Amino acid sequence: MTKALSPQTMTLVKATAPALQQHGVDITTRMYQRLFVDPEIKALFDMAAQESGAQPKRLAAAILAFAQNVDKLDVLKPAIERIAGRHVDTHIKPEHYPAVANALLPAIRDILGEAATDEILAAWGEAYWFLADILIAREAELYDEAQAA
Repeated sequence: MTKALSPQTMTLVKATAPALQQHGVDITTRMYQRLFVDPEIKALFDMAAQESGAQPKRLAAAILAFAQNVDKLDVLKPAIERIAGRHVDTHIKPEHYPAVANALLPAIRDILGEAATDEILAAWGEAYWFLADILIAREAELYDEAQAA
């Protein structure tokens, strides 16, 4: 079972929601630029959805929803289920998650500058891995179900 986020982390993540609402697509666009330096990871993505801006918009909306509801994860269950299903369909594996973290956190700093303090980035790092652990566990179940079928 994933350990709960600290109240301080939840407060910091929730406090970033207005900045994410304003700059989320810029952050996710920058994150994908950082992520796609790895051709193996780039190959996992639908580049048409990247070029149209649909994927950066979807991810920005998901990150904003997570920030707004980090203290009430039940609200996010349908979204988590959709994301996990999509990840399985596109062959995302646990070993891909560190690359996303290593692209997302610097992208937050790239776009928000000094507003992205070390404390905020540490909170988002903790929150990212909290959510990643939930997704990885659900994806493992879906991979197992697919293999059993």
